Amino acid sequence: MKYGQFCPIAKANEILGEKWTILIIRELIMGARRFSEFQRGLGDISPALLTARLKSLEESGIAARRRIPGQRGFEYYPTESCQALLPTLLAMGEWGLLWARHNLVDSDLDVELLMLYLERSIDPEKLIGNTSTIKFKFRDLAGQQDWWLLVKDQRVDLCLTDPGRDVDVYFACTLRTMHDVWMGDRSYKEAMSSGDLMVEGEPALLRNISSWLRPSVFAGSPRAAHRLGGA
Repeated sequence: MKYGQFCPIAKANEILGEKWTILIIRELIMGARRFSEFQRGLGDISPALLTARLKSLEESGIAARRRIPGQRGFEYYPTESCQALLPTLLAMGEWGLLWARHNLVDSDLDVELLMLYLERSIDPEKLIGNTSTIKFKFRDLAGQQDWWLLVKDQRVDLCLTDPGRDVDVYFACTLRTMHDVWMGDRSYKEAMSSGDLMVEGEPALLRNISSWLRPSVFAGSPRAAHRLGGA
């Protein structure tokens, strides 16, 4: 996409303005490396389009591609210019909280994306011991209600079937409630007091959940009931 303008905003948009590109950069900065990892964070993007966008970002110097040792596939890494976009992404997210959240509907609440974010938010160093099992039950889902995060040493893995391990912390709530708590729209205390969230488990892990299950980077950002074109 070429705008034929010298304006630096136009030149940046020639690279960043294509559909999905900003979200691919988001995933790259958040730690996605392999094709399947990008697909987890992007949901509906087609493999062909993801391949094309990654190639374009590589050509623009935003992504660096390296072959996986001993395998046929590739891994992608953020370059310096990609990392420099982090403040821009954060600013976009904060703008979205202020001006675009009225567009959020229930169909946007993707349980797979939320679980990916929760997986990334676990800080193994703040947990007690080398292994932990954290279970989430989303009572309002018609299909897959139970999800597990398995922590061993510094690795966190998502499991969709009962791993057969004792559960250290158990969350039961609706998908919306967990989204709201993790995003910082509601506190754990308020959600639990209202009965919308039940949390059980090891007392040492329940004292300060946010220390080992880090909230969204936007948890402390301002909220306002603004709409585009309105006050």
